[in-house]
Amino acid sequence: MTLTKRKPVIGLAGGIGSGKSWIAAQLRKLGCGVISADDLARKALDEPEVIRAVLDRWGLGVLNDLDRIDRGKVASQVFNDLTERRFLESLIHPRVHEGRRKLRTDMNADPGVVAIVEDCPLLFESGLNSDCDAVIFVDAPLEIRRKRVKAQRGWDAEELERREKTQLPLDTKAARADHTIANGSDEATVSEELRGILTRILSSA
Repeated sequence: MTLTKRKPVIGLAGGIGSGKSWIAAQLRKLGCGVISADDLARKALDEPEVIRAVLDRWGLGVLNDLDRIDRGKVASQVFNDLTERRFLESLIHPRVHEGRRKLRTDMNADPGVVAIVEDCPLLFESGLNSDCDAVIFVDAPLEIRRKRVKAQRGWDAEELERREKTQLPLDTKAARADHTIANGSDEATVSEELRGILTRILSSA
């Protein structure tokens, strides 16, 4: 029997708006398989059983104009309420974990995948970093992050600060990471630096 060798697992950490998903996309171009926790969570919210449970809990007010679950409206229900957040997590987390397990199995068996990237907003907070062979901290100046979240999510500076207070401090994440990449310069420079980091991770695997 031939055993499939486990691929290196790379976690991404960083502040909100630092560009972790863009870094993940660049790693995909370099041959990595990417597991997006956000994508898995979105899929979970589209499952009929989850939709029924969410509507039973919070009513039709959490639907958007297309009668689908609106993540922003759900977030407003759980952001400052631990009981409601735990209820949502009890629905979403098992499905995300199962989706992650299946993707890792597929990626480990795919000869075209050189490493597996975990693009998870709460990598350290969830403990997922302990399952990674290396963690890359994605750094970006605060002003750039503010501009990104304003353009992409409609958040002002106060909302960004409020959200980040619920996470580990950035200096703690940076100190616990194995590599840091500055994602505030031109894309070509960042991509080249990222290629070097990936090469070092693969050579030490």
